Amino acid sequence: MGSPAACLFDLDGVLLDTEPLQARAWQEAARHFGCDLSASQLLGLRGRRRGDCAEQVCLWIETATGASPERDALLAVRQPLADLLLAGAAPMPGAEALVQSCLERGIPMALATSSAREAVERKAAPHPWLGLITVRVYGDDPELRGGKPSPDPFLLAAERLRTAPPDCWAFEDSQAGIQAAVTAGCRVFALVPEEGTGTDWSVPEGVTVLRSLEEVTL
Repeated sequence: MGSPAACLFDLDGVLLDTEPLQARAWQEAARHFGCDLSASQLLGLRGRRRGDCAEQVCLWIETATGASPERDALLAVRQPLADLLLAGAAPMPGAEALVQSCLERGIPMALATSSAREAVERKAAPHPWLGLITVRVYGDDPELRGGKPSPDPFLLAAERLRTAPPDCWAFEDSQAGIQAAVTAGCRVFALVPEEGTGTDWSVPEGVTVLRSLEEVTL
């Protein structure tokens, strides 16, 4: 397989263990408006931009209750809880060591995340090692045309590193993110969440499934 020309990392669920906390925040916000979200619905929100998730949740609330809140009203309920929960997010196993290994081997790195810049800065603040990844594509990046599952985040990250996407290794944990990285042409490694086991959660052919980033050998 050889070594990658660059490594492109998703943040939530790959480098930081935030996904259960994100799901809890969406669930509590939906319940505020009279709707319980299923495990499969919460799983489907992974990897997508906050605004896109909010629009989807509003549709689910409308289906369940007959009335939909405004997107901003939903986010006004959800964001304070999410901010409180995410402040305590821990690193994913092997994440810090993999980032350090990339640095030591001279392998360029980029963040390709659906989270907005302000949210990333808040989540990353307790984790100085994330500062080693200086090239970043945020969900609200002005140069980003479309969010995941569009390939644009990974194409833009590769472009900023001046590498060809097929020479990059992309690390993802969501179906939207995996689809984005595959479509971009990257070599994709997927941390399949336990919640995906036994559901219609699927991994495209050619994607390497990981139980932990500790399995990665550069």
